[in-house]
Amino acid sequence: MLNMGKYTRLYLPAILSSALLLGACENDLNKVRAVTAADATKAITITKNVRITYSDSAYVKAVLTAPVRYEYAKKPPVDQMPNGVKIIFYNKNLTVGGDVIADSCTRYEDKNLVVFRHNVIATNTEGVKYRSEELIWNSKTKEVYSNQSVVMTKPDGQQMTGTKFTSQELRNPRFENATAIVHMDNSVAE
Repeated sequence: MLNMGKYTRLYLPAILSSALLLGACENDLNKVRAVTAADATKAITITKNVRITYSDSAYVKAVLTAPVRYEYAKKPPVDQMPNGVKIIFYNKNLTVGGDVIADSCTRYEDKNLVVFRHNVIATNTEGVKYRSEELIWNSKTKEVYSNQSVVMTKPDGQQMTGTKFTSQELRNPRFENATAIVHMDNSVAE
């Protein structure tokens, strides 16, 4: 005959402890999602005194400098440079081909977009300057555009302002609702 008292004394405390421990575990899916979302907003890498050289086929294409760069873990990946950024573009013979300076910059890797914000000044190879509160560069199509007011100033002082703007690598700009200041000389052609 089986002695139940002996087994009860041995296994009952273990069974009760296990039940209490398992009952205390809770997998609240909303809490798990909240923790995951909070982690996605934290920078996984913080780099100070940033200098990145972009090259293609052994040619330096651009050099980016920024005081700080944050890389985020969220999907898709995002990089931010909130304290200013400067990018200098180079031609094949390493002469400056233009630049972009802005108070902040965000790169969306999956969309091939770089968004420059606040006090943006972009200069092309001819010395034409574009000023706006926002310029967006599509690195795949090479299109530069803005849905905010843009002022284009040529080296001779001529200006054009528009409410929206698109161009290919800051060339052949197209403006919406454009106004211009054009300087004309006083000579008459014969």
